[in-house]
Amino acid sequence: MLPSISSTTTVAISMFHVALAAAVTAHALAHKRDPGSAVAWIGLAWLSPVIGSVLYALLGINRVQRRARGLRATSSPPLAPAGRATSSRSGSLAELELAAYRISGRDATDGNAVAILSNGDDAYPQMLAAIDAAARSVALSTYIFRADESGREFISALARARGRGVAVRVLIDGYGGGYVRSDAYRALRRAGVPVDRFLHSALPWRMPFLNLRTHRKLLAVDGMLAFAGGLNIGVENVIGSKPPFPVRDTHFRFSGPVVAQFSGAFAEQWSFTTGEGLDGEAWAPSLARTGTSTARVVTSGPDQDLEKIELLVLAAINAARRSIRIMTPYFLPDDRVITALALAAMRGVEVDIVVPEHSNHPAVDWAMRAHVEPLLSAGCRIWLQAPPFNHSKLLAVDESWCFVGSANFDTRSFTLNFEINVEVYCSETTKRIDEKILDSRNAPLQRSALRNRSLPVRLRDSAARLWLPYL
Repeated sequence: MLPSISSTTTVAISMFHVALAAAVTAHALAHKRDPGSAVAWIGLAWLSPVIGSVLYALLGINRVQRRARGLRATSSPPLAPAGRATSSRSGSLAELELAAYRISGRDATDGNAVAILSNGDDAYPQMLAAIDAAARSVALSTYIFRADESGREFISALARARGRGVAVRVLIDGYGGGYVRSDAYRALRRAGVPVDRFLHSALPWRMPFLNLRTHRKLLAVDGMLAFAGGLNIGVENVIGSKPPFPVRDTHFRFSGPVVAQFSGAFAEQWSFTTGEGLDGEAWAPSLARTGTSTARVVTSGPDQDLEKIELLVLAAINAARRSIRIMTPYFLPDDRVITALALAAMRGVEVDIVVPEHSNHPAVDWAMRAHVEPLLSAGCRIWLQAPPFNHSKLLAVDESWCFVGSANFDTRSFTLNFEINVEVYCSETTKRIDEKILDSRNAPLQRSALRNRSLPVRLRDSAARLWLPYL
């Protein structure tokens, strides 16, 4: 026979639940900008006694913003002041350039050289050669860093640089780099390389931040050369080695004045994580012009850079007059982006979106099919790319402006992850990206295929879409 619970205990538990739910309600009303998110969390807190409030405390509160501001003497304003930047361009491209300054708080820099690198086959040898040639500093930030054949090459190169007196700093995401065990992190520590794990803690009361990740892929060498894009570090990215699960990707090499913005972005995140400042000639040397491209780094994260990459994406979509080409491994943007793309197609802009036929996360594929009907109805074209899986993140507008980097076209990248992208004003580079996207088109995703899904499949896909902010 089960022991009975006294009425006094029942009342105490009920009052505790009401107090927790009321606290969640007050916090959500004060801090959640999205009404849907606020309603969902408030409902969960009231309808799931104690458990809902605990989940909100773990996943619903953005402690990163408070911590970031605590590490800075002053916080960056949400938007840069108006009236400072100017543009030599005309029409919608001039408007986009001015909006990009307001959003990012960074100036566009002239005189840069940009090279497009395909897969680890092209990128890894150049990155390793740059590390081996480093004379002053190496800064590396990555989401995934495997200790496989490719990863060991980077570990050895970083250790060699450290051994000859180069200032080396490595930042690995605390979740993507292996939450329980990170072999690359351990190997670097054994080699004496200064390395840290971003927002990682094994202590539950320290909040492990599983939902807030640094998704940035950045290598800056001597403050003069930078590599950035979608490429993680792992043998699956070396297509020529015929890995069992190959991953295609696109990375970029930058030189010129824009490298200072890459170095500054790494230094800020390193300080956020470790409290150590990185300054001086080793990290921020004087930079000469090396090319003809105008470029600007745009960072985003759930701190003072909230939604900056998504805001610039929206500005670019609205500025488009002829074409918008998108390649992304995961396509789950919020309704603002969906609406902007649909309106662009309605006003006659060619909108082509290339996604993998099958990504490495089936739930994302299911949710995407429940998410894109408004785009197809408006005249956007969605193309399914045949395997192997392509992890590239590319956006090209009017064959004159492109936006590349680590951010996917999904709500996670736009609102939860720390990301780094770069916009490039260069018709030559943009046309090459435009062609790369168009050449990747295989089978179109038809509205009829979506409508002909069975009821169980439609329900599965719609259920997956409910997790849109976290996929």
